[in-house]
This record gives sequence, C-alpha cells and structure tokens, in this order.
Amino acid sequence: MGLPTILFLAFISLSSLAFSCYANGTFSALQNGLLVTSSPKAGQVLKAGEKNITVTWSFNKTFPAGTDSAYKTVKVKLCYAPISQENRPWRKTKDELNKDRTCQHKIVSRPYSPSTNTFTWTIERDIPSATYFVRAYVFDTKDKEVAYGQATDAAKKTNLFEVEAITGRHASLDIASVCFSVFAIVSLAGFFYLEKRKGKTSK
Repeated sequence: MGLPTILFLAFISLSSLAFSCYANGTFSALQNGLLVTSSPKAGQVLKAGEKNITVTWSFNKTFPAGTDSAYKTVKVKLCYAPISQENRPWRKTKDELNKDRTCQHKIVSRPYSPSTNTFTWTIERDIPSATYFVRAYVFDTKDKEVAYGQATDAAKKTNLFEVEAITGRHASLDIASVCFSVFAIVSLAGFFYLEKRKGKTSK
C-alpha cells in the first residue's frame, strides 16, 4: 500500500470521526455561554416534595455581542455531582451528549433571553437521594445543544447540595392509620357492650 493511499485512508478516518462527533454533539465543544446560579447553599440538604430551588440564568457577557444569535431555547436540569456517580454507570458522565447521564432531571424549559431569567422549582417527589448541581443547556432552532452554563465550577466541586428522597410512608398516612385503628377498637368495644346489654335484657 503506497503512501498516498495510506494518507487518503487516514484522512477519511479522521473526517468520519469528526463528523460523528459533530453529529452526536459533545459537551467539550459547547460554549460556556450562560451564567447560572442556584439558591441552595453548599452542603444544604433539601427534602424532595417540600423544598424549592430558585435558578437564575443570563447571557455570559464575556463573549462578544452576537455570540448568542443561534440561541433558541434554554433547558435547565438537575445534575448528579461526581460523588453520586461513583459505582453508578446509569449516571455516568460522557462527553458525547447523547450518551451522557449526568443531568437526568428536568427543571424547566424556556425560550432564550439574554437578560436575567428566574424560575423557582419545587423538587419533585420522585427525585432520588444524591448530591446535585444545576446546569442549563442552550439549544438552537434544530434542537441541538450549542452552549451551556452551570452553577458549579468545571470540576463540579463547588455549590453542591443534597436532596433527601421521600422514604417510607408519609406522616399523614400514619396519622390516618392510627385514627382508623382507634375507631375500629372503639367500634368493637361498643359492639360487645351492646351485645352484652341485649343478653341481660333478654333474661
């Protein structure tokens, strides 16, 4: 095989790889085009189904004006921190966006606006216990990721918070169960009393 043929094949392989990465989209290729903050303090524990998270996002003005011309939609998500991804391949971070499992929980989707946007979200009852951070993805008109922003640093070590999942029965169910039990006992006692009284009357 001659050198021109080898170079041609190498070019084809590299082109295919580049096209594949572009088609699938990679996180490393995204612009850090948004500034994102979230309300929980570092280390704060929030109960699912009860507590709220307020998220704000806006255009990152360190980029030149017009950088956001392709920005169409912002989707904010709750994402697993590295400590809650260990030994959990179903939460694994991958650079290919269609294979990435870091951000599985949707918070909100909004049309893009460069000004400050705010949304308050009540943590859903089915969110599992874990350590999280907030990230926002920006999509273009073809619904392809083109930028992002997150409320943590690049290493995903700052501004992390915990969510405590709902476990066991709800307190209201326990109270109702106790009330029904008491009612059943009182009703049974009343029944035996009436039966005993009827027996004495018949004599």
